[in-house]
Amino acid sequence: MAENSVEKESDSKQDKVVDMLLSSASEKTLDSESMILETQKRVWGALKKGYQYSGVADESDIFLRKNVFSKLDLVVLYVDLVGSTTMTLEMPEEKIAIIISSFAQEMAAVIRQYEGYVLKFVGDAVIGYFDAQSNGLLASDNAVNCAKSMITVIQKGINPILNQYDYPDLMVKIGVDFGKNIVVRYGADEQQSHVDVMGPAMNIAAKIQNMAKPNQILIGQDVYQRLHPNFQRDFVEVIWKQDEWKYRSRVTGEIYKVYEFKG
Repeated sequence: MAENSVEKESDSKQDKVVDMLLSSASEKTLDSESMILETQKRVWGALKKGYQYSGVADESDIFLRKNVFSKLDLVVLYVDLVGSTTMTLEMPEEKIAIIISSFAQEMAAVIRQYEGYVLKFVGDAVIGYFDAQSNGLLASDNAVNCAKSMITVIQKGINPILNQYDYPDLMVKIGVDFGKNIVVRYGADEQQSHVDVMGPAMNIAAKIQNMAKPNQILIGQDVYQRLHPNFQRDFVEVIWKQDEWKYRSRVTGEIYKVYEFKG
């Protein structure tokens, strides 16, 4: 009986810690109105006055150089702009450049807000990651909250400004996965040689994102399993058509499950 009592008390304490971590992560989304207003000011300024985003310290570069050739647990997030090819046919080139640049910078700002790092900008996509070495549960919650905020920022922050100029709405596809990745440096110069991240999570997150529909968030099984139960309820497993998805779990060898956010 005494052992059961101790176990229950331990479990209760664990649940409280997880709930505290979850609430601290969700606090960042409470002031979403301010976040949306700030986004609108920056995007409006970019379109109207050619506003230039201020530079920020490359925190990712600093983090990666400290961990060169290390294997790290990371939650990787890919966010890709939908329909940019159509935009190029319908809008002036200088406006397209401003919109894509603003989109990328705003997505980067959301990643930083949720304690993530911006790895790089690739065309009209942004790749971010969340350090999961000390707490994979919190990193997964942060990544999912980040993805949800990205769509909110686009729908309520960026698109209303674009609509004032009769420009089409922006939509995104988001993919998230968890796994061990290695930090690589291309060259001997510790300060100047290019650094990057390679690993299964990087590859699968990209493939998951590619399968997403406009304004859809897809996450890998390894992320889903680390989410707080309250967050898991917002996701349902994707049922693929035959051969539509054939990537297998790095642990079990079975088809790797993917979950979509339903909210």
